[in-house]
Amino acid sequence: MLVPQEASLLTLNNITKRFPGVLALDGLSIEFRKGEVHALLGENGAGKSTLIKILSGAYTPDEGYIQFGGSEYNQMNPRLAKELGIQVIYQEFNLVPTLSAAENIFLDELIGNGITVNKKAMYQKTEQLFQQMNVNLNPKTLVGDLSSAQQQIVEIAKSVSKKAKVLIMDEPSAPLSISEVKSMFDIVRKLKDDGVTIIYISHRMDELFEISDRITIMRDGTYIATKDTKDTNRQELVNLMVGRALKESYPERNTAPKETILEVESLSGNGFQNISFSLQKGEILGFSGLVGAGRTELMRAIFGAERPESGKIKLEGREVKIRRPLDAINYGIGLIPEDRKRQGVILRSTVKDNIALPNLKGLSKWQLVDSKKEIQLAEDYKSSLLIKTPTISQLVNNLSGGNQQKIVLAKWLAKNCKILIFDEPTRGIDVGAKQEIYKLMSSLAEQGVAVIMISSDMEELLGMSDRVIVLCEGRKTGEVNRDNFSQQAIMELASAN
Repeated sequence: MLVPQEASLLTLNNITKRFPGVLALDGLSIEFRKGEVHALLGENGAGKSTLIKILSGAYTPDEGYIQFGGSEYNQMNPRLAKELGIQVIYQEFNLVPTLSAAENIFLDELIGNGITVNKKAMYQKTEQLFQQMNVNLNPKTLVGDLSSAQQQIVEIAKSVSKKAKVLIMDEPSAPLSISEVKSMFDIVRKLKDDGVTIIYISHRMDELFEISDRITIMRDGTYIATKDTKDTNRQELVNLMVGRALKESYPERNTAPKETILEVESLSGNGFQNISFSLQKGEILGFSGLVGAGRTELMRAIFGAERPESGKIKLEGREVKIRRPLDAINYGIGLIPEDRKRQGVILRSTVKDNIALPNLKGLSKWQLVDSKKEIQLAEDYKSSLLIKTPTISQLVNNLSGGNQQKIVLAKWLAKNCKILIFDEPTRGIDVGAKQEIYKLMSSLAEQGVAVIMISSDMEELLGMSDRVIVLCEGRKTGEVNRDNFSQQAIMELASAN
């Protein structure tokens, strides 16, 4: 499977990484050659981010070893990775907006005598870096005044200044326009000509065919294949990305969706543009898309957590204005967020208080909470959802991820919502808890509740949804009905840039 070692600069050998309940990497072996652009491709959850963090030293592998330049390492640490010349540019730029481009580039090794900073020398070195990269940028400009593309250049220059031998770029084109992407590609090609190895992670296949020499496909934490870019095509890559049969068992659906309850018309906002769709009572409507597709941002706008720029939202045929989450709650809309620890529960509060929080009005009389009703509500959902906690007075922080998710569900079920939005409902929870949540979602739909489910798990998406709407880079690229469900069809729409 691997190219002989003399052709490799960096090799991962049988790397395994486990987290509680998750096998993130499973015996992964990949080799990277000097002076190549090597793309990594895979669905959300394929293990790409974990691989990056192992190479950068943020994570320690449980098994396997790394070879770099002929030496073997059982693990990296951030200092060792930098000494070897492994640099990472993450999706979220690591820059200080109130400092200049030059100051950001040399922030951790400021040029001077140890007491004062020699800004003139710093600006000169930055100018030399920019000339080396064939870009025209003023080293003195504050990063906060730069465009996304210019900030990307500063990030690359930081890595070049540290004499990077391997540069890992994680979705580098996500914030860039088409013309800006072409400029970035010019820089990448220049680095490649200088012998730098580029590990390029992107869901945009058109880019991969333009910039990469080889493409490695990952799936479910495992190595699938490495293809010379010139010898493969889009369809083959899609098939390799999703080539598996459904394994989970999902509840059977016994009722058909009913009349329309929600209509979204030409909604645009932060991260999404001109989105239209309808939702029916008793329906589970899936939303698919890769990183940066805009799914979460769209749902936050519907829930009032973000303000849309334009478009309409109609409930049961009547246009409504949802300016804040309280408006959505009053209209009968609930949101189970992707980041449950920061947005779904109050970790340092009790099970009882978390479940009661959005229901205080119904639990109160004369502005005083009826403690007996509050306790009864929490006990009822502890029993019905099988929340594993010794007492409803237990702090939520002490419970497992699956039980925390059940608490988020409980507080919205108590509101008798007409529409429930599930954003990645089973991420980070065990198989048993997943099955319980699937059964609950199916039961809600049978009771006439309209369910929206965002999921990056293709099996879950196809196993639970009546329809799937696909987004790519903030735009709706298609809609697939259950009769026409296909992993390949959805993945092609999700990468249809």
